[in-house]
Amino acid sequence: MTEHDLPHQLTLLPSSDVPVRFRLDAETRRRGIEHVAEIRRHLAERRAERSNVERLPVHPPVRTDAA
Repeated sequence: MTEHDLPHQLTLLPSSDVPVRFRLDAETRRRGIEHVAEIRRHLAERRAERSNVERLPVHPPVRTDAA
């Protein structure tokens, strides 16, 4: 596995390290963090639902015109 295959953790930089045109106010940062948390909860719920689904047995199709 290479460095490019590993997930990356994004972080919010201190305001002093970010150019003025890219700086976010505290409210925008808070809403962004909340939104990311909401997305993570949603994805976790979907993973849990998929793991709880009972898989039905798969049968090959029946040919009605077989001789």
